[in-house]
Amino acid sequence: MNFPDLAGRTAVITGGARGIGYSLASALARQSVNVALLDLLPEVADSAARLADEHGVQTASAFVDVTDPVSVDAAFADVRGELGVADILITAAGITIWGDSAEVEPDTWRKVIDVNLNGTFFSTQAFARPLLAEGREGSAILISSMSGRVVNVPQHQASYNASKAAVDQLTSSLAVEWAPALRVNAIAPGYILSDMTRQFIDANPDLAAQWISAIPAGRMGEPADLDGLVLLLASSASSYLTGQTLVIDGGYTAI
Repeated sequence: MNFPDLAGRTAVITGGARGIGYSLASALARQSVNVALLDLLPEVADSAARLADEHGVQTASAFVDVTDPVSVDAAFADVRGELGVADILITAAGITIWGDSAEVEPDTWRKVIDVNLNGTFFSTQAFARPLLAEGREGSAILISSMSGRVVNVPQHQASYNASKAAVDQLTSSLAVEWAPALRVNAIAPGYILSDMTRQFIDANPDLAAQWISAIPAGRMGEPADLDGLVLLLASSASSYLTGQTLVIDGGYTAI
């Protein structure tokens, strides 16, 4: 894959220290995109340095609590000071907490909604402000989930499902509001072998076989399976594509 118009541009990836966020940051760096990683994890600076060493691009990092708009604004300001105004955004920060909805604690419910929905909004808002103020174009790619449109089983994750459905509607709403300057799309991955998914599989070894049995592609996805779609959405090759949530799940939701 080669998207020459991406070279020299700047991307911000929330949740970029590891997992899907880091994988997508690497895909952008391979296209000569300068990359800023935002995360709460202490290894975020090391992850950014590794990207610079491996791909020869400029990188930056910042600690951020995506649920706190003050923290988000400060992190984006730090990135602008080092790399300039970003014109690509990927919101990969997200969590899921399983549990019986009849028993879930209010703070647990709020935490999932806060990170997945509010954190996505605050990050996209901070990304959009300087671009809109300067009349510049940009592409925001929000990480949703197939769980925004189907109920996964056997796990109980109502808060996650609800938060991702809200991200889909947020995507459409912001795309309409900010067009034509900014494009806003989402990708909705299925079961991807991210760090988070591997933790669940390790703790629940029977789950992997059950999940795979319901995927027409016959396997769970790898983080790299998302690269092509994200690069397309980031580039001018998708200049007429906005307001959409694109499912990439090996056929799981087609059944």
